[in-house]
Amino acid sequence: MNILLIGIIAITVLISYKGFNDLAYFRKYEFHIGSIQKGEQIRMVSSGFLHVDMSHLLFNMLTLWFFAPLVLSYLGNWIFVLIYMGSLIFGNLLTYIFKRNNFSYRAVGASGAVTGVLYSAILLQPDMMLGLFFIIPIPAYLFGILYLLYSIYGMKAQNDNIGHSAHFGGAVGGYAITLIERPELLIEHTLMVILLTIPIMVLFIMQRLGKLE
Repeated sequence: MNILLIGIIAITVLISYKGFNDLAYFRKYEFHIGSIQKGEQIRMVSSGFLHVDMSHLLFNMLTLWFFAPLVLSYLGNWIFVLIYMGSLIFGNLLTYIFKRNNFSYRAVGASGAVTGVLYSAILLQPDMMLGLFFIIPIPAYLFGILYLLYSIYGMKAQNDNIGHSAHFGGAVGGYAITLIERPELLIEHTLMVILLTIPIMVLFIMQRLGKLE
């Protein structure tokens, strides 16, 4: 049982619980475009430790608990922290880029960081099986591709309250940091690396063409 993983979960639970019961605290540290543009950059990090409610918190922490051990076993503690925090920040940066003109936009959650860990795990072990909707077995790499494509759809449709851009940014962060740390994966899992790159390229092409506005 990894103390570092338990520590991240414990800190997230404590900060989230504080936010559940203290609206002023929640508003002070949530991701908010207008406040960030006024210089409150701490929100780019602090928002990743707040959650809307207990189910939101539980889902993120359970996902982290399932996939973090694999990343920790392959890459060690400090690279895991780099992936977690880097994915959190990258997810919020991408959200900021896409939502920068929506001054009232607000968001919270560790989803970007957790998705980064998930994608790191997929790169490290792409042949593992995941449960789509917790029922249908599906290869990890295929799950990754479908998840990113769904996130692009969600970013374009904007018909729900899910922070798809943070998920996508977190995935890209986990993907990039893992490949930088383990470049041999480009040889060992070449096809999977290429396949997981396709949705990333689609996103940025759509952004360049103004299709996500």
